[in-house]
Amino acid sequence: MRPIAILGIGQTKIDEHWEKSLRDLALEAALAALHDAGRETADALFAGNMLSPLINAQNQLGALLADWAGLRNAEAVKIEAACGSGGAAFRAGLMAVASGEVESALVVGVEKMTDKAGHDVTAALATAADADYETEAGVSFVGLNALIMRRYMHEYGWQHADFAPFSINAHANAMHNPYARLHQRITVEQFEKSSMVATPINLLDASPIGDGAAAALLVPAGTLGRAAGILVSGSASATDTIAIHDRPEALFLTAAYKSAQAAYKMAGVRPEDIDLFELHDAFSIMGALSLEACGFAERGQGVRLGLDNEIRPQGRVPICTRGGLKARGHPVGATGVYQIVEVVQQLRGECGATQVDGAKIGMAQNIGGSGATVLTHILKAE
Repeated sequence: MRPIAILGIGQTKIDEHWEKSLRDLALEAALAALHDAGRETADALFAGNMLSPLINAQNQLGALLADWAGLRNAEAVKIEAACGSGGAAFRAGLMAVASGEVESALVVGVEKMTDKAGHDVTAALATAADADYETEAGVSFVGLNALIMRRYMHEYGWQHADFAPFSINAHANAMHNPYARLHQRITVEQFEKSSMVATPINLLDASPIGDGAAAALLVPAGTLGRAAGILVSGSASATDTIAIHDRPEALFLTAAYKSAQAAYKMAGVRPEDIDLFELHDAFSIMGALSLEACGFAERGQGVRLGLDNEIRPQGRVPICTRGGLKARGHPVGATGVYQIVEVVQQLRGECGATQVDGAKIGMAQNIGGSGATVLTHILKAE
C-alpha cells in the first residue's frame, strides 16, 4: 500500500440552505477541493451520506454527484455508516488510491437535512439505532445519549455543569470559523439555564443539524501541490454493538478505542504525540468518552480536561478547534469530512485565532450511531 496525501480541501458553510439542493452543496465543496488542488478532475468519487433516501428521496448518490461534478463515467459510490458516513467514505477513497486501483479519489461528505420537519429528521436519525430493540421502544437518539450521560454522572460523581467547558470551547472556536453554523459565545450560566431536551442533556449539550458539504482530494504522496505535505499516516475502522444495552461496558467506547489504537500503530505515534483532536462531540458526553477511549484521560476523567482548560487551542489536548459538531454544526453524513478538512487547515497553519501552535500531527475521529461505527484518521504535516 503506497502512502497517500491530501492535495485539496473544500467546504460549504453549514446552515439552512433553502436555495441550494443536495447536489448543489456537494458540487460547491467538490469544486473547491479540486480548485485547491489545482486539478480539474478525479478518477473516482466516494460520497459520504446518511439520509438522502429518507429526507431527499434520493438514492444513487454516487452517480448523481459524479455527473453533477463533471466526472461522468468515473467510478462513484455512496458510503453509509450513519453519522460516521463521512469518515467511512474518506477511508474508502484512501484505500482505493493506496491500493493503486485509482490515481486520485474525490471524497465528498454531504447532507441536506432542513427540508423536512423536525420530527421527520428525528425519526430518520433514529435509524442509526437498533430498530428492533431501541427505536421500536420509542427512544430517540438524544434519549439514548441522555441515558449514557445520566449513568456516567452517577458512576463518576460529576454534575451536569461540569460538562459546560466542552460547549463553551466549541462555541468560542466557532467564532473564528466562517463555515460554522453558530457564531455566538456562551457562558456557564447560559449552559446551566438552557432548555432541557432529554434529561440531563439540554440544548447546549447537543449539536445542531444543518445542510452542508465538505470534500478532500486524495492522491499518492509526492504529488505536487499546495497540500502535498499533508500525509494520511494512520487510518482505522472498528465497530461495536448497535444497541447500547448489548455492550459489556456501556460507558466505554470500545470501537473508538480499537480504531484509535490501530491508527496510532499505523502512524507510529502515541496519544501524547497528537497536537489536536477533532472529536465527534454530537453531545458533550461523547466528547468526554472519546477522550477517555483514545487515551487522553483515564476512565471517568474526560470531563476533567475541560475543567482544567486543557481542551482549548492552547491546551494540552486541543479539541474541536473550528467549533466541532457542537458549534460548527452536524450535517451528519458530511461531518467526518469536515473534520478531515479542519485538521488539514490546522496542519497548514490556516486557522488564525484558533491555530494550534506548531501543529504537525492531527487526529480526526468520526462516530456512527452511539459508538457502533468509529473511523479514526491521523494526518501529518511533512
